Amino acid sequence: MSILRMQAVKAETGHKSHASIYTAIKRGLFVKPVPIGERSVGWPDYEIKAINEARIAGQSEAQIKELVNRLHAKRIELVQA
Repeated sequence: MSILRMQAVKAETGHKSHASIYTAIKRGLFVKPVPIGERSVGWPDYEIKAINEARIAGQSEAQIKELVNRLHAKRIELVQA
């Protein structure tokens, strides 16, 4: 697994700006970033891939929101394991 920084996330997803990603996070359509330093964040690559695959498959917003919830739950499981 690798952690993608903002520029890589924008390139992978097609988002044009930081604001569009953070808007999607607020709407529950994108995963929250993880802290990787005192003032830096990133996103696990497998989470970005899963969201992209769902979008390509034509899943609804409700389905993508559920996916985001599952991905966040998986983070918690990984930490507790």
